[in-house]
Amino acid sequence: MPHPNYAIDEMISAKSIAARIEELAREIRTEFADTDKLVVVGLLRGSFVFIADLVRELDLAVEVDFLEASSYGDGMESTREVRILKDLRGQIEGRDVLIVEDIVDTGHTLAHVTKFLGSRKPARMKTIALLDKPARREVDFKASYIGFEIPDEFVVGYGIDFAQRNRNLPFIGKVRFIDES
Repeated sequence: MPHPNYAIDEMISAKSIAARIEELAREIRTEFADTDKLVVVGLLRGSFVFIADLVRELDLAVEVDFLEASSYGDGMESTREVRILKDLRGQIEGRDVLIVEDIVDTGHTLAHVTKFLGSRKPARMKTIALLDKPARREVDFKASYIGFEIPDEFVVGYGIDFAQRNRNLPFIGKVRFIDES
């Protein structure tokens, strides 16, 4: 249910998301065809819907783990200070790893997380983001796989929230603020 001060306009439909995930899964299966087991690391909380749908499309042996990093809090702007709130439970040294992110905005979070996990010496490490906002990039970072490139809009849905609301929308929606003055 939208907050009274904003409305949500559909930007990317649930059907488009599902089709793109099938395409991405094919690319990932090809790249990791020789793996014993792919460790799929979801960045909480925004990636949980994406990771669930993605791993169901991967015809590979997968292990799922989660890491929680934050640079937003409840606001709309990144603080640019990335904090690790929850670390992985398993080991990734010598293993193939795919880091799953909901959206690459400034790039600070994914750049920090790849450096953090890269220090643990995985065999291979790739990244995937459902959404990419290159207009907002502040650090030189590009995900290995990208679902959709979007303009500089504030979005919600499909796991992405605004102050813990709207994660449950089946589509990606653009937030439109309503001026009540």
